[in-house]
Amino acid sequence: MTSTAQHYSKTEMDLDDTRIINAMTVDVEDYFHVGAFENTISRDDWDQLPCRVERNTNRSLELFERYNIKATFFVLGWVCERYPALIRKIHELGHEVASHSIDHKRVSNLSRAEFVEDITKSKKLLEDTIGVAVIGYRAPSFSIGQDNIWALECLKEAGYLYSSSVYPIRHDHYGMPDAPRFAFNPLTRSEFLEMPVTTFEFMNMKLPCGGGGYFRLLPYPISKFAMKRVNENDEEACIFYFHPWEIDPDQPRQHNASLKSKFRHYTNLDVMEKKIERLLVDFRWGRMDDVFLRRND
Repeated sequence: MTSTAQHYSKTEMDLDDTRIINAMTVDVEDYFHVGAFENTISRDDWDQLPCRVERNTNRSLELFERYNIKATFFVLGWVCERYPALIRKIHELGHEVASHSIDHKRVSNLSRAEFVEDITKSKKLLEDTIGVAVIGYRAPSFSIGQDNIWALECLKEAGYLYSSSVYPIRHDHYGMPDAPRFAFNPLTRSEFLEMPVTTFEFMNMKLPCGGGGYFRLLPYPISKFAMKRVNENDEEACIFYFHPWEIDPDQPRQHNASLKSKFRHYTNLDVMEKKIERLLVDFRWGRMDDVFLRRND
């Protein structure tokens, strides 16, 4: 591929750029952690499987360095325990490190006490690794919704300042369709923020345009149009996410998974990195904390 960086750098673009700065995020987990394979791959086998998260996260870091972009990395405690040098590298390169739970258990499957234990342990683990406060959290599989909205109060009490765990769409595994589309204060008398992954409105429907499988499956011009519409019509910052395994078409295949799971997980892995690179050029990007917590500083 001929890199766009050969024509102009991101730094050169930003000199007189007044476009909205969007939030770029990465959910740091490996291919065997994903919800699509939770009934195919046993947690007991995780440590015996070939791990590719370090390699793929480093590829993500190299991509961001190429375009002078800082992002937020929502890190699994499982990954931090095994690759602490990788997490320190993320921090030292100027990216934000945030929590993605200890081992990718859905919040909807946890009791309140179990959830508090998880978010407390993961926060301390990450903070001990990088030496600074961890203030952000994203639930595995966006598993905070109307039935467990109490989880946001737990996050605030544990010392987090924001969450990006509610997806305001209808989906067979997650979603809170009635939630606001953009950052909001879910708790009374609190500045704690919930920052939903981006959607755009079309014919009175909320449609996803913030990354993941939707971004891989849809032609790039559709995603670009939707995100540009959010920036220009709604005058709001977008929140985009991807996983390191999504830029790894050579990862081991799970042949026993369902056809739907395999379709969701493997489709267009071979083009994802190129699509992300186009996105990095076409929009402005920053960390979650810089975009949403410091924009009025």
